[in-house]
Amino acid sequence: MKCPFCSSFDTQVIDSRVSEEGDTIRRRRRCAACDRRFTTYERVELVMPAVVKRNGTRVEFDVNKLRGSLNLALRKRPVSTEDVDAAVARVQERLLVSGLREVGTGYLGELVMSELKKLDQVAYVRFASVYKSFEDIGEFVKAIDEIKVPLKP
Repeated sequence: MKCPFCSSFDTQVIDSRVSEEGDTIRRRRRCAACDRRFTTYERVELVMPAVVKRNGTRVEFDVNKLRGSLNLALRKRPVSTEDVDAAVARVQERLLVSGLREVGTGYLGELVMSELKKLDQVAYVRFASVYKSFEDIGEFVKAIDEIKVPLKP
């Protein structure tokens, strides 16, 4: 670690402590060259995979776009903000644990449709109609048939 005062690389860790939340480590350091002390913090850096669009371009994963897509599909539907936040978190978690460096919009769309199917059937059909570019009413009927739950006699 480079000393912020004299730029020497000869520093020593005097003390290390984990934060109360457990997500950072605070290290107190001393520079051997100028004998000054300073504090550093270590945090885990989670890297989301890049998103490969249909035209082949790559963009950074944007959680705001994900949330916007869900909110657009769920517009005027009785789904709480907490449920939307949980769905966003589940999609992010699935992307992180996938270990992939790049994901296609198709994979991402399937994850979103899976979450919408659990949250709201109307929102699922809305999203599917745009995502799958429905051309006729038959494709809507097929999407609705996929989520229909048979009634028990």
